[in-house]
Amino acid sequence: MNSLRCIGMYFLLCMLGYLSQPLSALSQTAAVQTAQQQTTTERDGQHDFDFEIGSWKIHLSRLQDRLVGSKTWIEFDGTSVTRKVWDGRGNLEEFESDSSTGHIEGLTLRVYNTQTHLWSIYWANSKDPDLGQAIQPMVGKFENGRGEFYDQELWKGKAVYVRFVWSKITANSAHFEQSYSSDGGKTWEVNWITDQTRVKDESDKSR
Repeated sequence: MNSLRCIGMYFLLCMLGYLSQPLSALSQTAAVQTAQQQTTTERDGQHDFDFEIGSWKIHLSRLQDRLVGSKTWIEFDGTSVTRKVWDGRGNLEEFESDSSTGHIEGLTLRVYNTQTHLWSIYWANSKDPDLGQAIQPMVGKFENGRGEFYDQELWKGKAVYVRFVWSKITANSAHFEQSYSSDGGKTWEVNWITDQTRVKDESDKSR
């Protein structure tokens, strides 16, 4: 950034007539190298969801209602299987569970953008084949072993921010939380918690 600021000051002075000599070739080369470093130092995160590949037993906790101060949690269990697609640049998860509200089948597609270095996460429920609204992904990335993903959705007719957080990731376990915010992200209410335990089976051969 210092090199770029110096270059900016140089051109400003040129415009004001204080300098008449052009930048040296060495300075120009340094500026180009600095810009290249800024565009290439973004971490490649296309393997950040590799931990999810395979079969899992899942314990879920769902808040009874959202954004109304509820303190009641509903506990249930499920399973999921995730496999790679597009040579690892994406993955597809099939989720299944039985809860007090009935049988749940879900599908998650996660896709990595190699240019923006961001993941897009799409979710569909088998009970809502029209998805209720236009498909809108959660978007985000991992930093220091923690993944955060955001979007804005309608909840009971009101626009809210939604956040996914992946954390406590090991070879055989992972922790997930979904939260809503009705105040523009100032405060968050966790309404869905998932704890995963890996199941050793044939699916693990794809890792």
